[in-house]
Amino acid sequence: MDKNIKTNEQNNKDEKADPQEVKEYGQVTIDKEDDRIHCLTIIGQIEGHVCLPQQNKTTKYEHVLPQLASIEESDSIDGLLLLLNTVGGDVEAGLAIAEMIASLSKPTVSIVLGGGHSIGVPLAVSTKYSFIVPSSTMTIHPVRMSGTVIGVPQTFEYFDKMQDRIVDFVTRNSKITRDRLKQLMLDTGKLAKDVGTIIVGEEAVEEGIIDELGGIDKAIKKLYEMIEENKKEGED
Repeated sequence: MDKNIKTNEQNNKDEKADPQEVKEYGQVTIDKEDDRIHCLTIIGQIEGHVCLPQQNKTTKYEHVLPQLASIEESDSIDGLLLLLNTVGGDVEAGLAIAEMIASLSKPTVSIVLGGGHSIGVPLAVSTKYSFIVPSSTMTIHPVRMSGTVIGVPQTFEYFDKMQDRIVDFVTRNSKITRDRLKQLMLDTGKLAKDVGTIIVGEEAVEEGIIDELGGIDKAIKKLYEMIEENKKEGED
């Protein structure tokens, strides 16, 4: 038998999810007839340049960015399904992932499960279409920093510019207005001992942050529809 020709049994084996990849990176490829979607999870706290304690559940940006580059260049992947349950984390790492997802040429759908807090908001809106389940929450608040802060005007300017980057990204990739997003961020009456707003499920849709209320069934169905439309456009 030609070594380049694989049997059906070998092909089926190759298409099965690698248990190590699921365990280490939370990734799996879903097959349906001729369509293949890559399922990527963003969970726990998004880890940036500083390693978090071992007991923290984290998503490491240095793991996610190469995966996204591979998805963009892979001929066998037709779309991306992003599963989100995050408390937020490093702003620059989160924005880096969000910008990369937003720039993918392939169909992308996100679904917020549990929580899409803080920098999880830009991640949720980074896909071409977004869902949220009814019980999920999203916390919208200003940028904050822990540790030593130098009390000079330049510190405030730095925070203000970082805040603008987040606001610009969210408004560019969703239906919420800049003024309304800032209003939610700076609300002083919604959070105890903090500034910001917690919105739940349907509220996120009403505010224009998320496209639709729904679960995994709707998210996968929508992604397959987008894949089919993308293939038809490619044939024209």
